Amino acid sequence: MKQFLLTLPWNIIGCFKGRKIFWHFAAIILTWLLVTSGFDWFYFRLTRSPELRSWMFPAVIIGQLLPMTLPLLLLLIGGLFRCAIATRTGWAIGQAALAGLAVSSAYKAITGRPHPPRGAALDMSHFFRFGFMRGGIFWGWPSSHATVAFAMAVTVFILFPERKWLRLAAIFYACYIGIGVSMTIHWFSDFASGAIIGMVIGTTVGRSFAATDGNV
Repeated sequence: MKQFLLTLPWNIIGCFKGRKIFWHFAAIILTWLLVTSGFDWFYFRLTRSPELRSWMFPAVIIGQLLPMTLPLLLLLIGGLFRCAIATRTGWAIGQAALAGLAVSSAYKAITGRPHPPRGAALDMSHFFRFGFMRGGIFWGWPSSHATVAFAMAVTVFILFPERKWLRLAAIFYACYIGIGVSMTIHWFSDFASGAIIGMVIGTTVGRSFAATDGNV
């Protein structure tokens, strides 16, 4: 827990240091391209169907619950069975989820992009409420679901370089959450930018915890 608390602010700052800041600009530029080209609206009209929603809406629920429950479960397992790997992983993905939520919420506070409504007749994909807290921190750009999912997945990817099945499972989870919300409660660019920012966060957190050799 000590490492979790001590490294959390520095790892959040580290997500914007050096070359990593360019990935944030890449997410912004990609969003601009997807919005101005009309791809966001095209994707919205293509993917909003009852059939797809029934398959993809669970991603919204899973993407909310797993970041809260999985770290706690791993910490419980680590404590009960004295498993250092489970404990380290629990703290690491917990920090990745918290950092992902903090960074995405900070962006949302100044972008305030409305979620796509169901059955929209007019193109709303270009609409943002730029300013401070004009759209709150729960609605907008980028997708917190995608940011947190990819932050957790990349953290696992870095912590377990030899376990290919686990790395594949982590990436599959992140993609399902990201694509799932892009077909239900978010625009495609919200997902794409969240994935980029989440990977930056996951890389920062994963490397931080990997460098400790399991000392938590």
